[in-house]
Amino acid sequence: MGGLTGNLHIGLAALGAAIGIGMIGMCAVSAVGRNPGANNKILVMGILMAALAEAIFFISLLLGKSFA
Repeated sequence: MGGLTGNLHIGLAALGAAIGIGMIGMCAVSAVGRNPGANNKILVMGILMAALAEAIFFISLLLGKSFA
């Protein structure tokens, strides 16, 4: 049962990271459409936020495999 719950929380973390990155992309495209002059600043913030969203998945992957 412990392996099942470990895999479940890894899957949920991957789903959350995918949804988060999709929302970041959607908002970045919308922001560039409203203000094209701020393209570089929006790109940098988008990449930074996507990396933080992916870090949550990698942390859960690391913790899930260490407790399994």
